[in-house]
Amino acid sequence: MYRILPEITRRGPTVLASGCAIGLAIPYLADLARPLLSVMVFIFVLGTLLRINNSEVIRAARNIKISLIFPVLMVFVCPYLFGVASFYFSGNQELSLAIAIAVAAPPASGNAAVARMLGLDPTMSLVTALCSMAIIPITAPLILHVFADGLSLFIDPIDLAVRLAILIGGAEGAAILIRRLSQTFVSTHGLAIDGVVVIALFLFAIGTMAGMQLIILDKPSLAISMIAIAYCVNVCLQLIMGCLYPGSLTSKFTMALNGGNRNVGLLWSALSVSLSPTMALFFACCQLPIHTMPKILQFVLPKIESFLSKLAISKNQT
Repeated sequence: MYRILPEITRRGPTVLASGCAIGLAIPYLADLARPLLSVMVFIFVLGTLLRINNSEVIRAARNIKISLIFPVLMVFVCPYLFGVASFYFSGNQELSLAIAIAVAAPPASGNAAVARMLGLDPTMSLVTALCSMAIIPITAPLILHVFADGLSLFIDPIDLAVRLAILIGGAEGAAILIRRLSQTFVSTHGLAIDGVVVIALFLFAIGTMAGMQLIILDKPSLAISMIAIAYCVNVCLQLIMGCLYPGSLTSKFTMALNGGNRNVGLLWSALSVSLSPTMALFFACCQLPIHTMPKILQFVLPKIESFLSKLAISKNQT
């Protein structure tokens, strides 16, 4: 088993993308995995915390760009700008609200694990996600208030804060306990832990596809349009965050990943009443880029790094 888990880790982005494909192709498996989503979130948050060095977390948290400036940009400034822009171009209040709420969500909990798979900075990813989660009980209701004028939608900030505290506090408590009971196991079986995290992300990807096949078959043109918008929003956010972050190439790519891949399901579940079909469809479509972008990035990142390296060499020669 210990031999299989490291191999799963090495193929992590492919495993995640295949989870989406399996969930779409076999709705029965997606329906089976759906009730496990909250458990899978806890597992990959716990696995990520086990693999992160606390001193590195403290160092990253002291960087105001990571702990404050970019979290605020992600969950407050960007949702407002994307919501306004989408309403201007589409004139559809429900779609603009769905986009604003999706962008108002914090970075996905599994981003740190994905960052490790891609050779990026998992600590930076984790700290950005945690700091974003700390402020969304304030920012998400504000964004909803701005864009949900006349719609009966409400996010309870206290309930959202409590759920986040239970998730993060429970995972951190479990990580501390495991480290104290078996520090040697954690240090010597890191790749196996990463493999468990990838399996949890794989099952999560399958579960998020529940109902998607039916939607695509029932309204193919609308579903394809929503998927295209979801990918466009994800890519635009990655480009914005990556270009704005004033750090190394690895740091830029890490911030870009956090900017694009958001925990849309968190705010989706926090909305107090049933959503309109447009909003529900867009939130569901957002899951596709979240789980397939790591594979795309695995292919694209080496090419970008090679291009920039050649560009730097040519500049030095001139």
